[in-house]
Amino acid sequence: MAKRRYVAPARGAVAPGVFDHPVFAGFAAHRAWLDGVAWPSLDALNCALAADGAAERVVAQDAALLSDGEHYELRIARRGHIATRPDNWHDLLNALVWIEHPSLKRALNRRQVAEIAQVGPAQRSRAQCALTHFDEGGAIVVLRDAALLPLWDAHDWHGLFWRERAAWFDGRIDVIVFGHALLEHALTPGQLITAKCIAVLDIAGASGRDELRVDTRPRAMQRASLAVAEATARGVVFVDPQELRPLPLSGIPGWHAGTDDEAFYRNAECFRPLRPGRVYPAPRVLQASDEDASDA
Repeated sequence: MAKRRYVAPARGAVAPGVFDHPVFAGFAAHRAWLDGVAWPSLDALNCALAADGAAERVVAQDAALLSDGEHYELRIARRGHIATRPDNWHDLLNALVWIEHPSLKRALNRRQVAEIAQVGPAQRSRAQCALTHFDEGGAIVVLRDAALLPLWDAHDWHGLFWRERAAWFDGRIDVIVFGHALLEHALTPGQLITAKCIAVLDIAGASGRDELRVDTRPRAMQRASLAVAEATARGVVFVDPQELRPLPLSGIPGWHAGTDDEAFYRNAECFRPLRPGRVYPAPRVLQASDEDASDA
């Protein structure tokens, strides 16, 4: 049976409190655009993009725009125009990711363009599939305790989420939700959501977890986003979809109603076993000397 295509709720039908969910924490600065009565204008979104130094702009995806016949990714690279459907959750969330992570979005776009130059606009390479999977449904997982990695490698979900549940509160592991389709699915409460992830081992943060629990934690997360952007630009990540690690976000303590019940980690369908022969790449490593630059 074909998988049913997800349809986001209408703006006025989004359940109260949806945007209190931790999956939207990285976009708290834009809360008024998410739960306000009216959709934000493209001009308002562009002001936010400009404030962060991005050269790209959201433009209305209408017949006039599409008449150029240009590929979506090529239009962004050549003109800086991000085709955006007004009053549309998927495209609004994409714009918010551009605002929060412009360097990474730009690196993904440049890689897509390079792949199109190799295989043409009518085909998709393995790298393009990896880039798209992350762009739509991805997350960056920042680990500050390397002992957690073998649990994830083995799909030991009970160990990662239940036995080590304190790690999700004390700074030993964090998640940067990036994929705009992932965010769109979170508009419907109670869904079992799994992200396709890249892992980052934060050596610099491993010795300062207490500080990361307060003001410096967002800065550390920004460093991870920039590191993934740099690796993307160099072409050393997102070469094949098999690089991406699944992480059931619904298993993170407090992210789903079932996480207070140990049996949830044994029975929920999102906690799938490791396929025989599946091996994940080593995480990207952040060193203490890595520059703590701003995302621009």
